[in-house]
Amino acid sequence: MSRRALAFVVFALAVSAGCVRLGFWQLSRLGERRALNVMLAERLGGDPMPVRELPRDTATLAFRRVTASGTYDFANEFALASRTRQGSPGVNVITPLRLDGTDTAVLVNRGWVYAPDAMTVDLSRWREPDNATISGFVTPIQRSGPGPVAPPSHPRVVRQLYRDSLARRLPYPVEAFLIVATDSSRAGAASTPARLLAPVLDEGPHLGYAIQWFAFALIGVVGAVVGVRADRKGVWLSRPTTIASIRR
Repeated sequence: MSRRALAFVVFALAVSAGCVRLGFWQLSRLGERRALNVMLAERLGGDPMPVRELPRDTATLAFRRVTASGTYDFANEFALASRTRQGSPGVNVITPLRLDGTDTAVLVNRGWVYAPDAMTVDLSRWREPDNATISGFVTPIQRSGPGPVAPPSHPRVVRQLYRDSLARRLPYPVEAFLIVATDSSRAGAASTPARLLAPVLDEGPHLGYAIQWFAFALIGVVGAVVGVRADRKGVWLSRPTTIASIRR
């Protein structure tokens, strides 16, 4: 086998091996996505429980359906910046709910509202009745993170939710999770933000990507075989083909 043919075969097989690895990686991602879907279907499909009965372990409370009653603290609500909906920029309105019979509050994501710069919004326009009973699902709040949380020019806006920064922002204890409100009792009301939807239970593009990577790997192997056969038949060109050489 000529050096040129050998180099081509080695290159083609190396590319194929890389594609096979990427294909199996996508299959692994697919398995993780399916396991997540099973968990989401189980928790989102269960009966809602009172917020006080939730397990304390944040790893087991994610996406559980809950109900909570209390009083909204609009004086300390804020906006979660850079949230899109159907391609439009906006924010999520985060309002503390002072739980009945306790000094603790739970943050409620009341939904999305439009903001041209994905940051500036008049929160007073989006006030619902003070006393509320809500239903939704739970997402844990990360304890801390890198970088500044609130833009200096927008004191009632945050880029990320971190428990450490929330503890400094609010004058009372806050639960280690957020309730994403999904109740539709006030859907369509002028002062009600657009409620967020539960996560979509699909398998994503992973299977399609895996098939593509395996197809690329097969193309590489076929190319290597074709190269070897061409070299054995003596038709592997040792120098680039030109129009003049073809005419001769």
